[in-house]
Amino acid sequence: MENMVFHGEQKEYSGEMKENLGLGEVSGGEKTNPAWTSEIDNEAFSGAVKKSLKSQGLYSDNGKYQLEVKMLKVDQPLFGLNLEVTTHVRYILSNTDNGSVVFDDTVIAPHTAGVGDAFAAVKRLRLANEGSAQKNIEGLLNKLTELRIELQGISLAK
Repeated sequence: MENMVFHGEQKEYSGEMKENLGLGEVSGGEKTNPAWTSEIDNEAFSGAVKKSLKSQGLYSDNGKYQLEVKMLKVDQPLFGLNLEVTTHVRYILSNTDNGSVVFDDTVIAPHTAGVGDAFAAVKRLRLANEGSAQKNIEGLLNKLTELRIELQGISLAK
């Protein structure tokens, strides 16, 4: 989980979102089968999203906004020297007061792990999964910086 957490710089968000985002259901992930390939499971991805939101000052156990996370697809290679994994994750942010959806978008994030990162293919695939998941969470955070939630309404900053 820790390798999926976004550890980058603090971003600027709408004041209404600060310490006001709860994390709802995280679905679509798969548990890793030790006899097969590395996967991204719901529990680990949920933990990474939560920790990333906390580090950005957005998370609250009972926030006004609830984030639902749906892992739609994880594209993984079967073999190769450079393994590129691409995660497709849909994020839906709803107002818990009235149930209205204030944000609904899909983030697509590729990440490549090469032989220089790890000699063993199993480890390269795990690193590619973790890197793609981390970039996906960063993509969500970048989109949230564009979201302006004010008392009078919602808009996307241009």
